Amino acid sequence: MAKVLFIVSGATYWVLKDGTRYATGYWAEEFANPYKAITDAGHEVVVATPGGVTPNVDMMSLRPAMAGGEKGALELEAVIRDAEVMRRPLKLSDVRLEDYDAVYLPGGHGPMADLAFDADAGRLLTAQLASGRPLAIVCHAPAAMLATRIHGESPFKGWKVTGFANEEEEGVGLASRATWLLEDELKDKVGVEYSRGETWKPYMVEDRNLVTGQNPASAAVLGKRLLEILG
Repeated sequence: MAKVLFIVSGATYWVLKDGTRYATGYWAEEFANPYKAITDAGHEVVVATPGGVTPNVDMMSLRPAMAGGEKGALELEAVIRDAEVMRRPLKLSDVRLEDYDAVYLPGGHGPMADLAFDADAGRLLTAQLASGRPLAIVCHAPAAMLATRIHGESPFKGWKVTGFANEEEEGVGLASRATWLLEDELKDKVGVEYSRGETWKPYMVEDRNLVTGQNPASAAVLGKRLLEILG
């Protein structure tokens, strides 16, 4: 049995260009699908957040229109409700990476508000990348790579990565309202070799021990790949 660390945003809002607080958190299917796949396979999941705060689900991600219908929304709700680990997260500052076989970061706009600027998240991602053990990151969660920079340099520079595309941010109506866009910052400030697939379709990039997914639909694919790697 493997032990997988989920690094989850603790944010409840994201400040937009005009100062508006946009309600957010983690995206339901990006937590629920990999969590269910990993725990159903008999592995253990431990959740950690900045300061050990209880993660907040982005309510928009539980709307039937966003969850593939009423049934999909209810299934996601049930997984989250039963996930006791979400109610007693560790503090990122207390995490001992050597205790885990893999690390996974779900997205939602939450990571744009906290993980992108969190020194502990940056330290853990840097160490996990260097360890050679699996590191899986989906959607907006690659924002945490920004926190790995020391004097402007990130260990992720030159790595093949995907993440939520500018076109997808435009699709949800936030591109023009955001203070920064993930695709741009990954390319310009982290220096990754960014690629993307079709909007809203599953797209995964694997480079050595790093596996990234573009959008919510990619989370299930990432969870499946993580299971294969864990054996």
